[in-house]
Amino acid sequence: MRWNQQFFRWLTTRLPPASERRIVTLTGARQVGKTTLARAHWPGLRYVNLDAIEDREALRAVRTSAWARQIGPAVLDEVQKAPQLLDKVKHSYDAGELDFTALLGSSRILLMDRIRESLAGRTFVYELYPLMLSELLHDAAGPQPEPPFLDRLLCAGSAQLQDLLQGQLPVGLGDSETRRLEALEHLGTWGGMPELTRLDDNARRDWLRSYQQTFLERDLADLATLSDLLPFRTLQRLAMLRSGQLLNYAELGRDAGVSSATARRYLEYLRLTYQVVLLQPYRTNLTSGTVKSPKLYWADLGLLRQETRQWGPLSGALFETLAVSEVNKWLQLRPDAGRLWFYRTRSGMEVDLLLETERGLLGIEIKARATVARRDMRGLRALAGALGDRWLGGLVVTAGGAITCLEQDQRLWQVPLHRLI
Repeated sequence: MRWNQQFFRWLTTRLPPASERRIVTLTGARQVGKTTLARAHWPGLRYVNLDAIEDREALRAVRTSAWARQIGPAVLDEVQKAPQLLDKVKHSYDAGELDFTALLGSSRILLMDRIRESLAGRTFVYELYPLMLSELLHDAAGPQPEPPFLDRLLCAGSAQLQDLLQGQLPVGLGDSETRRLEALEHLGTWGGMPELTRLDDNARRDWLRSYQQTFLERDLADLATLSDLLPFRTLQRLAMLRSGQLLNYAELGRDAGVSSATARRYLEYLRLTYQVVLLQPYRTNLTSGTVKSPKLYWADLGLLRQETRQWGPLSGALFETLAVSEVNKWLQLRPDAGRLWFYRTRSGMEVDLLLETERGLLGIEIKARATVARRDMRGLRALAGALGDRWLGGLVVTAGGAITCLEQDQRLWQVPLHRLI
């Protein structure tokens, strides 16, 4: 399926107007749509792309005392290319001469030393991720859509959650359901990079190949100088093949031919550039036998499939990666709604996702099939018993089927992924 529209982005509901006194930092992976979003949200601001050498040099020549007068409120893109300019922004802002600036960058730029020092305590940070299913379904020119069903579940207590799920009657394959399934298929095959929605399949593969090279030459170069990219690329591919597994730095480094310390450093580069998600274990005193290692997930399925050549139907690991990635996108957008963990004991009892909210905890087991077996609920049942009153309920998220109550007493439900997100 191909789209020819400007997509609605949920982050626009959080970004401030240019009339507020604010320094805004907008970060995210390359090509997720930061520039498009910023120029649409702040259309009246000067736009400067610091990726262009001549623009960098022109702004470096502007005296600090003249910054507010000559540049004024602006969108500064690829700001990690010229972090010294932020001292001029800071001076003008602190002096009350400049009220608004938006800073864009293709990595977690606030973790870069020079930028962190310049903006400490002065900036509001927003992160843009690849397209979500609910964004693929809506045009930016239309009305603001309803949040995904996941958001309503996160805001509910146990009784409300039951009512919400019971209110989701079986849905036939009408236009809305068909579009949801098509959007999920696109995300599961090509990932959520906006540009891919406008291309045919052959062009999509070419674009993904080019993206990988651009990442190595530009984003990675912003963070580190590597004399030999081969070990990094080897580790990157091995990390993709381990998506959905517990992270063992020593083992990953050994297989990539690098030390454990180097493997840890390379994984940090991938995290800083939004390529991986490191999901932390839930260790709040349920049992002393929980694991301490994070789980590794690749953030975008299109990039993973391109580099590993896994172009067939979604395997269990790929479906789990897709589900975790989509849930994580929403939790990053709505950090006030809850925190995301996984749960696993040393004996092997596991729940893929644990969503911690103010009202309690919601467990999610992920299965790449349309039906649910009794064994699929084993971890959820055990976790319900361990959490007691803090247990809101459990979902078995599947590749199809209808929303169905599996066990009333433990509040366990089957929910298809395309209905959840």
